Amino acid sequence: MIRVLVADDHKVVRQGLRFLLSQEPGIEVAGEAADGAAALDAIRRLRPDVVLLDLLMPRLDGIAVLTAMHDEQLTAAVLVLTSSQDDEHLVQAIRAGALSYLPKTAGVDQVVASVRAAARGESVLEPAATARLLRELRRGPGADPLAQLTPRELEVLRSLAQGRSNREIARALSVTEETIKSHVSSILAKLGLSDRTQAAIFGLQHRLVPLDQALDS
Repeated sequence: MIRVLVADDHKVVRQGLRFLLSQEPGIEVAGEAADGAAALDAIRRLRPDVVLLDLLMPRLDGIAVLTAMHDEQLTAAVLVLTSSQDDEHLVQAIRAGALSYLPKTAGVDQVVASVRAAARGESVLEPAATARLLRELRRGPGADPLAQLTPRELEVLRSLAQGRSNREIARALSVTEETIKSHVSSILAKLGLSDRTQAAIFGLQHRLVPLDQALDS
């Protein structure tokens, strides 16, 4: 059972998400929060698997909630569901630890699929958000950090940028999942990244995959 916390300052949005998610097999809405401080408290108490988090909330905004979660090592997967179209918010949310980022205009099927993906530790970014993220993260030329990766690690990083799970990568490369986990750990250490989401973003930033294949989970 995937336990979900819905954090949004609009009651109608919370009620709508609760109703929609409650119709889905294997998903349970564990609680709601109307502001960021209440969301953080609920995450501590309820230990949900997935948090549907709005960015623009009173008391604490979504970025502050994500930062506090990181500092307190709260491990719920965060799916940002927001009306914000600000590129800076998108980048800040991903850097702060959000696994996925969807607009509130996303369809019901997309939200449900993203919740299930988040529970598996997989990222979902819609194509428009991916394009915005790439545009914001592009940097000028400099020393190539990819040079320190082995050819196999480059293959794994490319697969991460395509949104593939460890199981899918292991199957494609004919190795075990434990081997892939080891490669991912090595990639994170060499590039100074904290998680696979940041690694996927790094791969996109360095154009390891075409945009139409990016984060295609």
